Amino acid sequence: MSGDYLLTNAAPGASDRLAAIATLFDPATFGHVDRLGLAAGWRCWEVGAGGTSVVDHLAGRVGPDGRVLATDVDVSWAPSTPAGNVEILEHDVTSGPPPGAPFDLVHARLVLVHVVERDRALATMVGALRPGGVLLVEDADPALQPLACLEETGPAEALANRVRRGFRVLLAERGADLAYGRTLPRRLRAAGLADVGAEAAFPVGHPACDALELATVSMLADQLMARGLVGEDELERHLATVRSGALDLVQPPMISAWGRRPPA
Repeated sequence: MSGDYLLTNAAPGASDRLAAIATLFDPATFGHVDRLGLAAGWRCWEVGAGGTSVVDHLAGRVGPDGRVLATDVDVSWAPSTPAGNVEILEHDVTSGPPPGAPFDLVHARLVLVHVVERDRALATMVGALRPGGVLLVEDADPALQPLACLEETGPAEALANRVRRGFRVLLAERGADLAYGRTLPRRLRAAGLADVGAEAAFPVGHPACDALELATVSMLADQLMARGLVGEDELERHLATVRSGALDLVQPPMISAWGRRPPA
């Protein structure tokens, strides 16, 4: 999985990208896990953590009697001394469950859309739940809303949308399922989970949309140019326009879906 991932945590600028994602989507994620009953003493598995914000929230909620296992194929983001109730482990979710199962909560955000063996990964997460445990999966659906600018009112907006199309091409070539987010409720029901629900977060015009665009496009600039998807002058012009704050950028909707493993 790690060799196929387009937006590796080890790339320059990855920390800026992760910080922008946290700003945009942490409020939705935190609201969901809290409403799903996250409480002191819970054992949680954060899959493909890619940063500390969700891990820190979980650790604060479960307290000293709980445990948070944060796994990723690349743990370069991890602090050298995590909280006492946090364990960080290099692990590929497609290889099977990590040590420490079963869990009260399993959570993955913006992970499965990038995983070629996503059915296996989802089955692993479901299988790691204790009876009554909760799974929360959150994934983007770029095919549902593919634009960077909802109103293409001029050349700058048209260029932003062309850059976003190039990004989708690169994702698809790496095996990403650009319409995966919308399938989550059905997949959780098919996996045998109960009380399945879903909701979408759709950032529009937030300053962190600009930060995420800058970080992502900068990370992928060489690949976009190598594939002939965007020219160097166009990329420089697009990045300058984003920095100016002149665009009302949006990000693809993130669909959050949850379900509970039935009691034994």
